[in-house]
Amino acid sequence: MTGWNVGDIPGQDGRVAVVTGGNGGLGHVVARELARKGASVVLACRDEGRGSAAVERLRGEVPDAAVELARLDLGDLASVREFAHGLPYERVDLLVNNAGVMALPYGTTADGFETQFGVNHLGHFALTGLLLPTLLATPGARIVTVSSMLHALAKVDPRDLNNVRRYGRWTAYARSKSANLLFTHELARRLAARDGAADLRAVAAHPGYAETGLQTAGPRAEGRRIAEGLMLLANRVVAQSPEGGALPVLYAATAPDVPSDSFTGPSFAMWRGAPAPSWRAPWTTDDAMGERLWAASERLTGVTYEALKH
Repeated sequence: MTGWNVGDIPGQDGRVAVVTGGNGGLGHVVARELARKGASVVLACRDEGRGSAAVERLRGEVPDAAVELARLDLGDLASVREFAHGLPYERVDLLVNNAGVMALPYGTTADGFETQFGVNHLGHFALTGLLLPTLLATPGARIVTVSSMLHALAKVDPRDLNNVRRYGRWTAYARSKSANLLFTHELARRLAARDGAADLRAVAAHPGYAETGLQTAGPRAEGRRIAEGLMLLANRVVAQSPEGGALPVLYAATAPDVPSDSFTGPSFAMWRGAPAPSWRAPWTTDDAMGERLWAASERLTGVTYEALKH
């Protein structure tokens, strides 16, 4: 995959792609390049105003884009169900679980879950499960979940999934990103074990250090102006562009030879560069931990992945 870039994305004509958080950052680039290659793209966004602006921006960049907006708040399971049940397509070829929050002060979702675990993992777990029958019925479909190289900072603690014992914004973020990888591993394992489901691939990717706006959201929310300024400076000096950060996600989403349960990231020190297989912490491929997280996620969300039990 040396030197792989957006020009190498295969044609996407006739394919339907759902991109969460498609209103900005990585998600907007991913949606734009999929649309440029002919996919019908659904921007799944929490803020309808920002989402509408993103649709107009995308149509300006790709005049013949087939793109539409649908509201999705991953921090509200009722919204996740409404989105999934209202999706007007008989096929979904690609689900990109991209939206997320990073290093926020402690808070909870509409359902009472710690925000980073609730949005980054549980919301996408529920969304994937609700769309799973459609994904299974679509030949060659793929689920891409966006994690982070910072997953290496902390493993999932099954005794404290909601991070209430001792909250640390970066630890909670790292746990949610480890949960993304554990979810991908366990989903891939269950798909492989179900007759006729192996054609659906579950993969993961990360952008390295890319300027996405996530880095400054936490400091801004707390009014920590010095920390926000330092993050802005770091983004300017060392981060790669959203276009560069989106490449591993686009590769994981479209390259024909991507194996299930793979983890794609930038080639240079997990930081920047062309897409390449990425290192992942050993706890993200632990079958027993994957099963525990899966069981807890089903219980907490009420989404039970019935299609994998037949």
